[in-house]
Amino acid sequence: MPKMIVSIDGVVIKEVQLTKDRTSLGRRPYNDIVIDNLAVSGEHAVLQMTGNEVYLEDLNSTNGTYINGKAVKKQLLQNNDTVEIGKYKIKYVNEAPGATYEKTMIMKPGMVPPVPAPGAAAPAAAGAPAAPAPELNAVKGAIKVLSGAAAGREVPLVKVVTTIGKPGVAVAAITKRPHGFVVAHVEGGNKPTINGAPIGPEPVNLKNGDLLELAGTQMQFIQG
Repeated sequence: MPKMIVSIDGVVIKEVQLTKDRTSLGRRPYNDIVIDNLAVSGEHAVLQMTGNEVYLEDLNSTNGTYINGKAVKKQLLQNNDTVEIGKYKIKYVNEAPGATYEKTMIMKPGMVPPVPAPGAAAPAAAGAPAAPAPELNAVKGAIKVLSGAAAGREVPLVKVVTTIGKPGVAVAAITKRPHGFVVAHVEGGNKPTINGAPIGPEPVNLKNGDLLELAGTQMQFIQG
């Protein structure tokens, strides 16, 4: 099934399966793929799927839509094409389901994850991103919830990318790297904070004991 892998500065922040004939992309929260960044127009582009073919069409966006570095109005996507919108890169993958990334949400009761994601343990299919290197698996970390209904819960950071927060309010992505973990703001108008300082879209290194707050929930990062 076709999918789009959204990243910024090499950090994967979300993965979206294309299941509908029309998938919208833009800054406004009603889009199917929401990128909360001023470089992205409210209704920036649309993905139209016909059978196993996916066309990308720019919706007269302010900053334009690029595929593999070339500005486009409407174009048929090929496997591994890279769509560029502002600083964001969105890789188009259309092959047999193969696993690379998985998402985990720290959710309040009744919340539903916004985007389904495949598992992260299966071997990568031909052409798919490589599985994490052994040294990456050796990096250990966890998030401990300090407030709210889930207070006391500890979530191990075992995936390459773990998203935390509340969709539409504040969502952050914690990415595992060989040297440790980084956190970045993904979406939502309320910016998360680390030790009281706002977190932007640029990845910030996490240190043992760092205090995170987003969507009204306080958490602590635990290294090792």
